[in-house]
Amino acid sequence: MSSAAEQTAGALVFTDNAASRVKQLIEEEGNDKLMLRVFVTGGGCSGFQYGFTFDENMQDGDTQVENQGVKLLIDPMSFQYLMGAEVDYKESLEGSMFVINNPNATTTCGCGSSFSI
Repeated sequence: MSSAAEQTAGALVFTDNAASRVKQLIEEEGNDKLMLRVFVTGGGCSGFQYGFTFDENMQDGDTQVENQGVKLLIDPMSFQYLMGAEVDYKESLEGSMFVINNPNATTTCGCGSSFSI
């Protein structure tokens, strides 16, 4: 499940698979200042929803996790919901996507992009 190269900030894990995919996407964009921002918002079918976006700027209070030279950013509000979580990238017959394995989530929806605590 986990390798020695995975990086953590507190208890958040940014896997090698996710870092490799983000690195590839950043190279395709041609902007080496980009970082992946993971955030939690209200909504979705279970109450909270995960989101991913690229950002060039680190904000005050952001937590930064780095793996393979790729930086992952999490704002303070989102980080409280992501403590102990793993940000990964999966490829399967259903498609390829970033996934968050969150032990804090008591229920998740079928699509895996929303959860409740």
